[in-house]
Amino acid sequence: MTDTVFPTIGYLAWQLSQNLAGRLERELRALDLTLAQYNALLHTVHTPGLSSADIARRSGITAQSMGAAVNQLIGRGLLRREPHPTSRRNMCLFATEKGHAAVTRADAVAGRITAEATSHFSPTDNTNLHRLLYRLVEELNPDSLATGAQPDALSGRERP
Repeated sequence: MTDTVFPTIGYLAWQLSQNLAGRLERELRALDLTLAQYNALLHTVHTPGLSSADIARRSGITAQSMGAAVNQLIGRGLLRREPHPTSRRNMCLFATEKGHAAVTRADAVAGRITAEATSHFSPTDNTNLHRLLYRLVEELNPDSLATGAQPDALSGRERP
């Protein structure tokens, strides 16, 4: 027997991610969105002007998958591309009014799923869990978090 405790934090985080992402993906279908599309919209709403490659890195999704998601969103009028102000090779992405509305609807779904998953925790446990997960993500992939934003401890949304 080893000193390693099973299941490890990494395994538990992976299981949590798989379960929450799978449920979110299924429920986003009702809004005609994939998880990759939701990520693209979410990042463009919080940080307008990102490129598709930027969003892919922040989301942990391949550039090809994100490119396909972005192209679909552009085709549906939820995102728009504009030339980068200083680089001829890059395009900047912006959420349209329809894109902002789609994020609002998707955020409600994500919030409900999170609330259901953590409903048996006390408010203090929820706050502590959020803070610890935020710190882990901040350490491992800080670009995935909205720049300059301090999230609300329970909802994950930025505070005004």
